[in-house]
Amino acid sequence: MKLPQGPKTPGIVQLFQWIADPLRLMDDCAQRYGEMFTLRVGTNCRPIVFLTNPQAIKEVFTADYKQFASGHANELARPLVGQNSLMLMDGDRHKRERQLLLPPFHGENIRSYGELIRNITLAVTKDWQIGQTFIVRDVMQEITLQVILRAVFGLEEGERDRKLRHLLSEMLDNISSPLNSALLFFPQLQKDLGAWSPWSKFLRRQSQITELLMAEIQERRANFDPSRKDILSLLMSAKDEAGNPMTDAELHDELLTLLVAGHETTATSLAWALYSIHHVPGVLEKLLHEIDSLGENPDPNLIAKLPYLTAVCNETLRIYPILFITFGRVAQSPVKIMAKEFEPGTSLAPCIYLTHRRKDLYPEPEKFKPERFLERQFSPYEFFPFGGGTRRCIGIALAPYEMKIVLATILANWQLSLADKTPVKPIRRGFTLGPKGGVRMVIKNKN
Repeated sequence: MKLPQGPKTPGIVQLFQWIADPLRLMDDCAQRYGEMFTLRVGTNCRPIVFLTNPQAIKEVFTADYKQFASGHANELARPLVGQNSLMLMDGDRHKRERQLLLPPFHGENIRSYGELIRNITLAVTKDWQIGQTFIVRDVMQEITLQVILRAVFGLEEGERDRKLRHLLSEMLDNISSPLNSALLFFPQLQKDLGAWSPWSKFLRRQSQITELLMAEIQERRANFDPSRKDILSLLMSAKDEAGNPMTDAELHDELLTLLVAGHETTATSLAWALYSIHHVPGVLEKLLHEIDSLGENPDPNLIAKLPYLTAVCNETLRIYPILFITFGRVAQSPVKIMAKEFEPGTSLAPCIYLTHRRKDLYPEPEKFKPERFLERQFSPYEFFPFGGGTRRCIGIALAPYEMKIVLATILANWQLSLADKTPVKPIRRGFTLGPKGGVRMVIKNKN
């Protein structure tokens, strides 16, 4: 069965284009081939069908969970997150793991982290000085890493926390560089060639992270405290329908998955948000007026309900989605999407980046206009920064909540300005889409 049209260049060329300049590749294909096209950018240059029509995306997201398996591209993350990651599971095992993971991410649990997120933000920024220039993404990464370690891992300050913070930061920085991320895109480069080879360093660091996480898990099991509300404690209490808890190996891999999926991504979104707030005229003034209306030290849960702040976060996630495509879906049986039939084994990928830039959905799609989210409600097939269906990111409640608390806390306490008025361009950072240079800002005297 013939796949939709796509570039005729060799697969290896397309893969290098995907790694080096994915936005231009997708934009060119959308202009040339329309709403559905094929790129050979999967592992071993396997073809992947990109979908940008909301109806096609709906048909993928609402299909029976057994219709699709995880995509070949998901396998790229295995060295980072381990074989027990929800990201790599399919069928009944995926359903079981997701049912165990979702309750701790329920809205009520997430709202209990508001004060923690605010206090971490205040602590990280307390030593800022008037006139100081800083890289926004770096500061946001420190905040989001601490949120993960405290709210998700439940780590207390100490030697283990210090070591893990260093190792995890190093791991995430390394996979964000073009050179090191190539190790993940090309499995054939994953060779241990001695102590100083890149893959050997990667394996040694992963082993150290595993040792520290396992020590934390085992210590917490031996001294289990049912009153703790961090996500690791809640996951330790979770049992599946057969009454079985998660194993230590499952807990370890899911903690790494939550770190990889929730640290760099949220930090990058915060960097983009602060850039747009200070780059687009009128946005900062509206935000400050809304935040100030709550008075001093407002309840974080009231902050999370502010409509314009929510619209700013949504517009940030629309115009600068962290991932280009959702987790791929590999058809397990013949499937029909938009009246087109696909054979088993076909990889389908709803494209977040291109769908979020459809002119029929988002007039002037290149402009940062938060008001569009106040003027209409978008369906989960038109706006889906966290993916959709049975593979929607389980952090869909935590990430926006964290973004709003962090942004409101910084804007209420500091006056900032962009250090460089030149527009910031998006570039690939590992698996994600980040601002080139990380966004440089200056701390100003608050009037």
